[in-house]
Amino acid sequence: MDKGFFFERNLLALSRFDPSLCSRLSGAETTRGRYKFIESRSGESIPALVDSSGAAHPLHSLVDPRKEGTRLVSTLGSDGTDPGFLIIFGLGGGFHVEAALERPGTEWVTVIDFDIHGAAELLSSREYIGIFNDPRFRLLLDPSPSILEQHLLDRYKPGICGGIALLPLRTRTDIGRQLFTEATRVIKSAIDTVSADYSVQAYFGKRWFSNIIRNLPQAEQSLPALPPIRSAAICAAGPSLDFQIPLLCETRKKKERPFIIAADTALPSLLSAALEPDAVISIDCQHISYYHFMAGLPERTMLFLDLASPPLVASRSARPYFFSGGHPLTRYLSRHWRPIPELDTSGANVTYAALSLAEYLGARNIELYGADFSYPAGVTYARGSYIRGLFENRQNRCASLETLHSAFLYRTPLSKQNSEQDYWYYETKALAMYRRRLEDKVRSIAAGAATQVSAIPGMGAPINLEAASREDGVPETKEAPNSGVTPFPVPIRRETPAGSGGVYRLFASGKASMTAREFLHKYRNGIESLPVLAGPVQPYLTALSREENTIFTTLLPSIAAIKHRLPDSDIPGVVQAVREYSIKELDKVLKGMR
Repeated sequence: MDKGFFFERNLLALSRFDPSLCSRLSGAETTRGRYKFIESRSGESIPALVDSSGAAHPLHSLVDPRKEGTRLVSTLGSDGTDPGFLIIFGLGGGFHVEAALERPGTEWVTVIDFDIHGAAELLSSREYIGIFNDPRFRLLLDPSPSILEQHLLDRYKPGICGGIALLPLRTRTDIGRQLFTEATRVIKSAIDTVSADYSVQAYFGKRWFSNIIRNLPQAEQSLPALPPIRSAAICAAGPSLDFQIPLLCETRKKKERPFIIAADTALPSLLSAALEPDAVISIDCQHISYYHFMAGLPERTMLFLDLASPPLVASRSARPYFFSGGHPLTRYLSRHWRPIPELDTSGANVTYAALSLAEYLGARNIELYGADFSYPAGVTYARGSYIRGLFENRQNRCASLETLHSAFLYRTPLSKQNSEQDYWYYETKALAMYRRRLEDKVRSIAAGAATQVSAIPGMGAPINLEAASREDGVPETKEAPNSGVTPFPVPIRRETPAGSGGVYRLFASGKASMTAREFLHKYRNGIESLPVLAGPVQPYLTALSREENTIFTTLLPSIAAIKHRLPDSDIPGVVQAVREYSIKELDKVLKGMR
């Protein structure tokens, strides 16, 4: 049969789900001789890749390639896992891909190959229509590391896809070893990111959902838009804050004093030093964050809260300013109920969120106090902080204050570091990661506006802000948080021009399209109306309307949480359990709003 006939039919099928790749392939050449084609004993056309010396290497069995493909796919899960997300190196004749899609439990298949002209020759040799028409399949040709990584971050959802496995077509990968080795490195990095993100969702997904819907009644009130600020002082709760507070007090005497933003952990330390911040920000969904407010919240201090924060914390202020940390439910209600400011909380720590808030409010000069991101001389937090007060109250003859602090300090592996200024500190992997994310955040701020960020010298790990600001480009911060923070950044900003030519961002929620009760009732009915999932997830999602897809997305963190609690349940069973849980929680809230 004419090669052009196969090529056109394959492109037509491919255009259904990937028109951009179809467009690229339409301009590729099919006569460069990248492949030779050999007929197998079973009558199938087998592609043989031609190497630089002219030798042809068959990619499949010359006896029965379909049987070989089935045998190759059957090796998946031999280690006791049941991967639903498959990454295949090499398209070849597609026999192994067909077997992968026919395998029970396969939720998604991504095939990665290199050399678009070679791929065009493959598409001219036989039909791939059955593969290309499957909504669970995507083909990546010559992907850059960033495109490959983003594809996996967007597509791989452990809660609905299960495990992930890599299946190489050996002959193909042996000839393109360097390219596939680099792809393997990118895949491992992306999996680490997704896995860390998933672990957070598994622990906090239900709590996020519960907190968000219970905060809506208070988030319904209208608050005045905040005026822009020129400078900000961000206070973290590192031990260096103890001797930096006097410096901060001096800045308040200046004519243009900074707007003080305290991390929730630093609030009691500042209050114990008789220093009232202008604002406090909290992003943790865990109820333990309430203890940072046990000393009270000054009347003039504004409280900024992630919508996923505990309602108990929100109750500390009569008029809290809520924002979205990027949770899909908060984005949904921001589009369908009332627009809510969105802050970048991807740094997974409250100091990072405070920096995002200062940036959002238009600060052009930002100073960091108490941002140690380490334990200087083995000290964990500043005086007056919740944890230090807790240990002071709990100490007794059997558990001294030093014993309690040591147990807290050594709960995770530590690395002792010495600074050039002749002091030392302990550092953990998590704290080092938070510091690097903050440095990346400074880089992104410096790239987009004339904002200066400086750290007041302390006794902790040095923050390399100067080096970060000199680097070109804005890195993507994709590492997932490992605390009760919503790990879904992408700021949405409401902006108004500034007289100086810069941009001031108004921190204010938009007008509500309905009451909070009406929204929650509509959302509840939307969840109840979702079709029942009875098979693979991707065809199910493809069949959903845009609105149904969006509602399903809001449930993903809860799916991760319930999947973690029901590891032996299949995906349809987990999704049904999440629907029942969500409706039950919404009914409780709606009943209390009557």
